[in-house]
Amino acid sequence: MLNNIAALLDSGAVAAVGDYESIATSVVGAGGSTSISFLSIAGTYKHLQLRIIANSSTTDALLVRFNGDSGANYARHRIDGSGSSATAVGGGGTTSIGIAVTGGFPATASTFGAAVFDILDYTSTNKNKTTRCLNGGDKNGSGYISFESGLWYATPAAITSITITPASGNIAQYSHFALYGVK
Repeated sequence: MLNNIAALLDSGAVAAVGDYESIATSVVGAGGSTSISFLSIAGTYKHLQLRIIANSSTTDALLVRFNGDSGANYARHRIDGSGSSATAVGGGGTTSIGIAVTGGFPATASTFGAAVFDILDYTSTNKNKTTRCLNGGDKNGSGYISFESGLWYATPAAITSITITPASGNIAQYSHFALYGVK
């Protein structure tokens, strides 16, 4: 089994710890924020990764858009579970890709959800962009986890900006967003 894992790592299919480079971080200040943006993203990496620890008082989802595109050019799919039940949802023709950061949204002010959101081949101008996300948290005593995929199917373009907004309300103070480049 260890040989199989080593072969997978050697093939480049999985990034090693040293292959992640911090690009930018954003921590939400007092009063919250209506959006978080990462602008002028350099095209020097193979993939991008967002690491999120967030909360909001009114919603359980964050919405992601690329390059300012607010058209119905996105699709998303999600499967989630709470330990006692599972659900799956999906759809196309949406105006964003969702991240169900389910932690404190809106269980309590002090409970935050976490997500790791990968954007694959973000510099390619020959194909549509795909995303994958693993997220979850504690909704005031009941754990929750979700796996999501997304697609941005506008005319293929390199991603140079990412905007994150809550489905409603504000992103809470102390929410943390970190963007990494994957070599």
